[in-house]
Amino acid sequence: MSSQRDRSSSAPELWVCHLGTVDYRSGVAIQQRLHERRLAGELPDLLLLLEHPPVYTRGRRSGAQDLPLPENFYRARGIDVASTDRGGKLTYHGPGQLVGYPIVGVDDVGRHLRTIEDAIVAALGEFAIAARSRHDEGIDYTGVWVGDRKIASIGVHVSRGVATHGFAVNVDNDLQPFSWVVACGLPDVQMTSIRAEGGSDSVDCFRKRMGHAFCEAFGLRKRLISPARLGVGDPVAA
Repeated sequence: MSSQRDRSSSAPELWVCHLGTVDYRSGVAIQQRLHERRLAGELPDLLLLLEHPPVYTRGRRSGAQDLPLPENFYRARGIDVASTDRGGKLTYHGPGQLVGYPIVGVDDVGRHLRTIEDAIVAALGEFAIAARSRHDEGIDYTGVWVGDRKIASIGVHVSRGVATHGFAVNVDNDLQPFSWVVACGLPDVQMTSIRAEGGSDSVDCFRKRMGHAFCEAFGLRKRLISPARLGVGDPVAA
C-alpha cells in the first residue's frame, strides 16, 4: 500500500479544471490559448471538464451527407453547427453530456486514443455499466460502446506533439438530436447514455469519477485547479 502511494506521489501532475457550461467556439478558443502555453512550458498536462450548449460539430473527416437536413432545421431547434479541426466525423454535444479536453503531450496518437477509451470504460464500470472499445472494427468505431450502443465519442487533434479536443460521454442528455444526423459516420448507430442504461448519476457525479479514472489510466496525479488559475476567468454559456 505504501509503495503504491509513493508511486502516486511521484507521478507527474495533471491539472484538472471544471469549466461549467461553455459555448463550443469559446471552448475551442480556450483550448488554443492553453495549447500554446503548454507548448511554451508554462503549464503541465491538463484536462478541462465541461458541458456545451446544443451543437453539432463536424470533424476533419465529416462530409455534407452527415447533416442530411438543412442547417436551418437544426438551428430552429436551438442547435448550432460548427466545423472543427479535430479528427473524426460529426457528433452532437449538449447539456447533460460530459465533455473532456485533455491538453497533453502525445507521442503516439493511437495509444492516446486507446488510453482515453480505457479511462472511460473504467469510469463507467464504477457505475456498473459494462462498456468496451471497438477500435479494432475500424476508425469509425473509435469511442466507447455498451453492447452495440455508443455511449462516448472521441476525436482529437495533435499539433507539435500536444493534443487538444478529446471525448464526450453521454450521461443524462437528450439523445434525439443524434437521430437527425449521421453521427460518427455510422448511419445506423444507436446512441445511449448512462441514464438510458439504467444509471441515475448526474454529470457532476460522473465528472468526479471521470477525472480520477483519466489520471489513473494515464499514470498522472490529479490536481484540481480553478479556471482563474489557467487565466480563463469564469467561462459561461453564450
